[in-house]
Amino acid sequence: MRLIQFQNEQGERQVGVVNDERIEVLRGVGSTRELALAAIRSGNSLAAQIDLQGLDAGPSYRQLLADRRVLAPLDHEDPAHCLVSGTGLTHLGSAATRDKMHQQVEQREEKLTDSMQMFRWGMQGGKPQAGLVGAQPEWFYKGDGSTVVRPGADFPAPDFAEDFGEEPELTGLYVIGDDGQPYRLGFALGNEFSDHVMERKNYLYLAHSKLRFCSFGPELRIGELPANLAGVSRIRRDGQVLWEKEFLSGEENMCHSLANLEFHHFKYSQFLRPGDVHVHFFGTATLSFADGIKPQPGDQFEISLDAFGEPLRNGISIHPAGIKVGGVKAL
Repeated sequence: MRLIQFQNEQGERQVGVVNDERIEVLRGVGSTRELALAAIRSGNSLAAQIDLQGLDAGPSYRQLLADRRVLAPLDHEDPAHCLVSGTGLTHLGSAATRDKMHQQVEQREEKLTDSMQMFRWGMQGGKPQAGLVGAQPEWFYKGDGSTVVRPGADFPAPDFAEDFGEEPELTGLYVIGDDGQPYRLGFALGNEFSDHVMERKNYLYLAHSKLRFCSFGPELRIGELPANLAGVSRIRRDGQVLWEKEFLSGEENMCHSLANLEFHHFKYSQFLRPGDVHVHFFGTATLSFADGIKPQPGDQFEISLDAFGEPLRNGISIHPAGIKVGGVKAL
């Protein structure tokens, strides 16, 4: 089952179940978060809560996408209570991609790069036995809910960025229950928009390279994640495919288990605030940057994976920096 959030013709928010070309609208809830909290408080699974709420015939899915009325499939009415984060070096090809990006060539044991060393820790301890703590992954903060760009919309790339690169990933979507227990609703396609020129200069610039804005959706897939997934990441320019490449995900293609990644995020008590929403990017091994591609304003990213329904598409437009140099005022 796959869910979307959208705005109807009156601008009201609704939740829908994808049923081929049509959307079936859930009764009695206006957001996926509201649906999840109702399920948690009733002791129901998300699917059981959907059955309990009931469904009405809804609009054309294609029309919603064309009108850009589809929202991210999970959010919070107060963006400050949505935390967007991620983990890197989690996929079996990710270290090779990162090393290629950093143009490192020495791979002897005593000359391992920091990226290769962290990847090796993941290979050795990223999938611990049940009940045991595994190796910590690379972790980064992306931003709060204000950084999330709806499917179909442009990334507002800051004018100081040196690169506007895609990162095709899967995201885990979570709501924190009233008792501080994190609940995973499911998964969605994601594009973790980044500046890879900045990151290549020095891995300590990783935080600066995360251009804050990101997108995920358009659909939330309920249930467990298949172990082996293959999708396609594309960049279109002037309507033509400029670049495309397969990307792999699912635990068979990862050096960390999902449970290990989730533990090392939610082990921090400040991430267990009741009612909050978490969006967590699980990493990728496929970047157009590694193939010498430089996206530019007007290009369109397209990330597709059959098991997740409609592709995630986003463009690029340039926006000024938040402040000018010297723009902070003393009180």
